[in-house]
Amino acid sequence: MKLEYGYKTPKTLLNKGTGFLAGYTHSLNPYTGCSFGCSYCYVRKMPVSTFRGAEWGTWVDIKKDAAELLRKELRRAKTKGPVTIFMSSSTDPYQPVEYKEQITRSLLEVMTEDPPEFVLVQTRSPLVTRDLDLLLQLKDKVRVSMTVETDLDEIRKRFSPGAPSIQARLKALETLKAAGVPSQAAIAPLLPSSERFPDLLKSVVDRVCVDDYFMGDGSGGRRTRSLNMENIYLELGLEKWYHPHAYRIIVERLKEVFPGNGIFISQEGFEP
Repeated sequence: MKLEYGYKTPKTLLNKGTGFLAGYTHSLNPYTGCSFGCSYCYVRKMPVSTFRGAEWGTWVDIKKDAAELLRKELRRAKTKGPVTIFMSSSTDPYQPVEYKEQITRSLLEVMTEDPPEFVLVQTRSPLVTRDLDLLLQLKDKVRVSMTVETDLDEIRKRFSPGAPSIQARLKALETLKAAGVPSQAAIAPLLPSSERFPDLLKSVVDRVCVDDYFMGDGSGGRRTRSLNMENIYLELGLEKWYHPHAYRIIVERLKEVFPGNGIFISQEGFEP
């Protein structure tokens, strides 16, 4: 699948935190579009995708001069009170093109110079470990939330073949933990997994957030239903995992190895 890259000069970067992200003052997206193209991504049904006229996962817009814009907006926002940032809400901040463009790194550099009250870095890319130096400078004002939907890479390949492998993500979490960067595993959205999943996670994180299509797609599951996700579960004979109560399966397994204060459900796990 050919990827198309473009350059945009945005007028604004910091957007008001609303809905699922109401606990944050702002959201921040270094890119528009996402080359991982996960089948279940709710952004497929949002205006940023539907008005594009191109398949989600085939295009990424790179935001030029983002660091200087953030520097100005962050300074202005902080005059109104504490600033908390969710990065990112509709793209992964560590797109493969980030290796070259370093937009996300430049934004983190701005935040180390003028730290917000808190920033959550939501990603599924091991590339986040490249920025250990900056994450460490932010100390307890940052948390890296690494998406690990399952421990079964064959399941990952069925739902998100363009995303990094599960093993690479677990290794990244191990690196973050060893360095002392606050982090968590986000089982979001919840995909079918094995009974050994909690033990794998316990070796690399002390904190886990569980979310699913019904709680976390911003529409009570309607966006996900429009993506026909249930058909994939039916094809795999795993329909028990596509249910509003399926998250309880993994939560009960997690409770066997994680303390109660290390397990979070949906929105609360992403709060500042």
